[in-house]
Amino acid sequence: MSWTEVADRVFARRYDELDLTTGLVLGQEKCLVIDTRGDVDQGAEFAAAVRELTELPWSVVYTHAHFDHAFGTTPFLPCDVWAHPGCLQAMLKNGEADKRTWAEHYRKEGKPEIADAIERTGLMPPDRLVPDRAELDLGGRTVTLVHPGLAHTDHDLLVHVPDVDVVFAGDVVEHGPHGFTAYSFGPDDELDAWAAAMDALLALEPRVVVPGHGDPVDAAFVRTHRDGLLRLHELKTRGVSREEALASSPYPEEVTKAALGFS
Repeated sequence: MSWTEVADRVFARRYDELDLTTGLVLGQEKCLVIDTRGDVDQGAEFAAAVRELTELPWSVVYTHAHFDHAFGTTPFLPCDVWAHPGCLQAMLKNGEADKRTWAEHYRKEGKPEIADAIERTGLMPPDRLVPDRAELDLGGRTVTLVHPGLAHTDHDLLVHVPDVDVVFAGDVVEHGPHGFTAYSFGPDDELDAWAAAMDALLALEPRVVVPGHGDPVDAAFVRTHRDGLLRLHELKTRGVSREEALASSPYPEEVTKAALGFS
């Protein structure tokens, strides 16, 4: 885990666990923390890392409600927590069940310390809701929160830092070995809508895009995987056989199977 300054006073922090990437944007009067990791201990580590860089008062934004991005917030309190309304709904509906699911997952993986931390974690649903777009004044720097439409979830938020052309994309963009991983996709994903959300991201004309997992990328990377999603959507719409899909997909077998719903 380490900080990378991707632009002036804009930082990404990448972790070995789940290859997660979080963010920090500094203004003159405030700072904005982008995602908070997956449990109370991970959140405490991240909060301490932020304090190594700045003592500015902070706000938090969730790019989406999945546990690895939004469950580590209590060490940051008191603070505002920004997110899409769908993120609030998802955390209220699924948060406790997600805690149980992931605690069990880590116990089976032989990581009881993470499982214990998840069980001790208190959830912090967002209290500042962004249905479409909002601007946050950090003092001498404005950050824009943008809902790009249906993508990785129905409640993703992009975090745009326009003065340095940086976008934190959450899991709208993932930098796995092949752009996506098999874990990127759910059974109900609408791949063409996700591609359209990437178009909304590209319309912001970013120089640097920080994905929810992996190293920062550029706009060309996003365009490549926007086109890849459209190709997967075409294969899914045509109802091609498993064999044809695997032969025609721009992605490896495990990613294609996950995206198209093949077992």
